[in-house]
Amino acid sequence: METDPNRACVIGNGGWGTALALLLLAKGRDVALWGHSKEELDDIRARGENVPYLPGVTVPGALRLTDDPAEAAAGAGLVVVAAPSQFYETVCARFRGRLAPGADAVSVSKGFCAGTGDRLSVAAARALGVEEVAALSGPSHAEEVARGVPTAVVAAASDPALAARVQAAFNGPRFRVYTSDDPVGVELGGAVKNVLALAVGMSDGLGFGDNSRAALVTRGVAEMARLGVAVGGRAETFSGLSGLGDLVVTCTSRHSRNRGVGERLGRGEPLSAIQSGMRQVAEGVWNCTLVCDMAAELGVEMPICETVRLVLQGSIPPSEAVARLMGRDPRGERG
Repeated sequence: METDPNRACVIGNGGWGTALALLLLAKGRDVALWGHSKEELDDIRARGENVPYLPGVTVPGALRLTDDPAEAAAGAGLVVVAAPSQFYETVCARFRGRLAPGADAVSVSKGFCAGTGDRLSVAAARALGVEEVAALSGPSHAEEVARGVPTAVVAAASDPALAARVQAAFNGPRFRVYTSDDPVGVELGGAVKNVLALAVGMSDGLGFGDNSRAALVTRGVAEMARLGVAVGGRAETFSGLSGLGDLVVTCTSRHSRNRGVGERLGRGEPLSAIQSGMRQVAEGVWNCTLVCDMAAELGVEMPICETVRLVLQGSIPPSEAVARLMGRDPRGERG
């Protein structure tokens, strides 16, 4: 089938994939939403709603739902990958050789690829067999985007023309898209902020206040930027939408799964019990070790993220994490 610039394929029928599929549909695109479970897709089709992930949001019949990768990708000029990071490359591999010639691909997930530690756009390009996959990131909870709440994000690619095409595909009256040529920084910010949100959630769960939250967010940006620059990102990226912006929303929102998991840990719930009752993924739990290992390999200090790892491993309780961070040797703020 020839490439149709009006066709789009969204890979992943979770909340974010569904929200972006609805956004593209509202812009007049012919959109196919792929999911691995026929039963889940049948339920969405029957109810006209993605109840587990976006309750209360209407999913119109015009959105094509399929569990067949070939059918989903056929002719699509735009391919959007919204799979969770721990299944990311495996899901992308199902679409290898199925993309229409010249199709643009964009990764909208956050985190690092399980097993390799690669940025998700790098893993997607390898698995899909394409030269470059753009990244779309920023403070953008699916629950709000699906309801038309004004949102701003950034589309990043080393090829400015690709970033501009992704911008044009998604930009609209309630969804403003900026461009960046720093995909390294944009993706790293989106991954690290989930780990930092766990720390803020723990602070909230322990009953601490706004001062504590502000300290963690501000020092978290410093950690994020240190690691980001070390892996090739630009320092200014981390004061933008995919850095500070995404960190703020993830650390303060009632929609944030990572902050929510951290809060429950702070209240004393075991991680295993929290995860067993969750349908959606808290990416920070899966990516914390990758972030800390990357920092250690590069000689980058990330005391907040490292303390979160110790809590997740069960090595220390959240209450001890506070003493560990506050008891560090005094230093200059810019050190």
